[in-house]
Amino acid sequence: MLLAVDIGNTRIKAAVFKHDTILGSFVFDKSELEINLSKILQTYPDCRDWIVASVGGIEKEVFLTFASRANIHFVSHQDAFPFENRYATPQTLGIDRMVLAAGAVWQYPGQNRLVIDAGTCVTYDFIDADNKYWGGAISPGLRLRYESLHRFTARLPLLGKEAPQDFIGNTTNQSIHSGVVQGLAHEIDGFIGQYRERYPKFIIILTGGDAEFLANRLKNTIFANSIFLLESLNQTFQHKIKND
Repeated sequence: MLLAVDIGNTRIKAAVFKHDTILGSFVFDKSELEINLSKILQTYPDCRDWIVASVGGIEKEVFLTFASRANIHFVSHQDAFPFENRYATPQTLGIDRMVLAAGAVWQYPGQNRLVIDAGTCVTYDFIDADNKYWGGAISPGLRLRYESLHRFTARLPLLGKEAPQDFIGNTTNQSIHSGVVQGLAHEIDGFIGQYRERYPKFIIILTGGDAEFLANRLKNTIFANSIFLLESLNQTFQHKIKND
């Protein structure tokens, strides 16, 4: 069994895999990391291998307290990935983006791929059919957009994610929902349109915590999979043990 752990900017996602089958999945706050890892081990005591991808600033020492009970691999830039990295500053490329790109190569071979991860930030990553990674874009996600409207204005309220009733908001709250949600949907469709001008044929993978919320608001045909990064972590580990 394998425990895959994705430490994001806001939350932690984890899943227990047996080969390619998910036996259990979990979402929790960073402050609950140690207690939840203990609970997972209690439920799955045979889960001896762990793979961890982190962009959220969690110290490795938290995981190393479990080192006597599990073999823990932290994904790093030194790992072997199944693509040629054409990013101009490869050491600054987020581990999460690298894992997503690897998953796209393994799950959709021989195709141009655009991976869109809609979480705290929205990241866009393009890998061509020759498995060359070119980069993409980073922008604020839904939560950051709601928070910035509240934090950097005098009177706008802090709202949670909600589908707008109409694109014409007839209250301040509905105007915010329309601007945030519709604005991000239009951004994503706009980026997809730009990629299509250069690459007429490619597949789009939408993932992240807001993937399902956004999926039916997009004009383009996409593959929506909110746990694509965890699946990609599982594949990264399988690739590692085959090539060690």
